[in-house]
Amino acid sequence: MPYSPMTEPEWWAFLRAPVRPGLLATTRKDGRPHVAPIWYDVDDGTIVFNTGASTVKGHAIRRTGRVAICVQDDRPPFSYVTIEGDATWTDDLAQVRLWAARIGGRYMGAARAEEYGARNGVPGELLVRVTPTRVVPTADVAD
Repeated sequence: MPYSPMTEPEWWAFLRAPVRPGLLATTRKDGRPHVAPIWYDVDDGTIVFNTGASTVKGHAIRRTGRVAICVQDDRPPFSYVTIEGDATWTDDLAQVRLWAARIGGRYMGAARAEEYGARNGVPGELLVRVTPTRVVPTADVAD
């Protein structure tokens, strides 16, 4: 077999570092799939990200409470973690801004964290937490 499953500690570590974007999948009201890139962080057994309440993602999450996320290493030997999970959300501005800054700093560097918190931690934004219900963690696909 050219690949191997990751243990739970391995796949949580994979999600934490190095920083990679994720692909979020939701289902539109008419049943069509929707996939969009996200920046995320990991917190206490959940995947955390921000999105606009009026986006396709925001509407779908509030309607269904279910998502799928894929995070991949696009360099050989290629690895990925696919997560299906239950999504909860809040529009509490203190939480939205806190996490917008934390996530912005994770991707753009600590010096820009507050800038991203101010930009993305505004009314109309949501903080989403995904609790994994099914995980497919695969390492070294091309090995």
